[in-house]
Amino acid sequence: MTGTTNDPQYPERPRRARRLGIAVLVCTVPALCAGGWFGWQALADGSRPAAASAATPADTAAAPAPDPSPSGPAPASSAATAGGPAPSASAPTGSGPLNGRTVLLDPGHNPGNVKHTGEINKQVDIGNARKECDTTGTATNAGYSEAAYTLDVVHRAREILRQRGANVVLTQDGDRPFGPCIDERARIGNQAKADAAVSVHADGAPSGAHGFHVIMPGKVTAGAADTSAIVDPSHRLGLELRDAFKQATGQPYADYIGKDGLDTRTDLGGLNLSRVPKVFIECGNMRNAADAQHMTDPQWRQKAAEGIAEAVTAFLAGGS
Repeated sequence: MTGTTNDPQYPERPRRARRLGIAVLVCTVPALCAGGWFGWQALADGSRPAAASAATPADTAAAPAPDPSPSGPAPASSAATAGGPAPSASAPTGSGPLNGRTVLLDPGHNPGNVKHTGEINKQVDIGNARKECDTTGTATNAGYSEAAYTLDVVHRAREILRQRGANVVLTQDGDRPFGPCIDERARIGNQAKADAAVSVHADGAPSGAHGFHVIMPGKVTAGAADTSAIVDPSHRLGLELRDAFKQATGQPYADYIGKDGLDTRTDLGGLNLSRVPKVFIECGNMRNAADAQHMTDPQWRQKAAEGIAEAVTAFLAGGS
């Protein structure tokens, strides 16, 4: 997720870094491609914690671009709405502990973002700052994109939650050319009056970094942002997600960021602008060989989805 969806696990890339990243996509000379990627990583990592320093030269040469397959032509509307269709909502298919509950699932990034850099680079208001509409996300060294991973896991989690009686709303379903922007992702959950919201991501940290972590909102009261009412329930949701994800997947806590698999952030628009309990999960580091092997395995992705669904069920069935 270097550039977590609209909100990366790390602060989003500055525009000059974005341009370098796009240059890599069209580069045809291997040596120049490696240098371009390294420069992009160095700029993107400039504001990261010391434990997540720039990637090594060996990684830069192999790092791919996200899957650039758009869903359709670019819309005429502004980046604030990203020109997409109405949010995807799925009615329950079964009856169970989540009857009458609404869950918002937010698959990070969009495969088409890479072809709509002008739109996703536009700044939006997140209350205490302005940030890019969205980012392209990351990918494994073999080219499996974060956008593809997040959508697959969300689809799997949606089915489990629907079977338990939940109404599930997605911020995007691979049905729009790019986005949505980070402010719209929060707004979709708010408008749905979701009882719980989970944004699914994967990280793009240096290859030695390993493990998963859950990001929870800190208190922000600035401009359009006011997380006062959601900090505590989001923390409970985050604890449930951390424990359930670890139990389902066996994935260890991140060894390069946060503490005991948890991190609190006040710079992510998807959290700052949320009015419903919401957390992010970085399921692993796509640049790490062991994590990448897991995330490219459909059976492991099913376990990841089960962990997410178990957490949401425990949070809501527990009276939250």
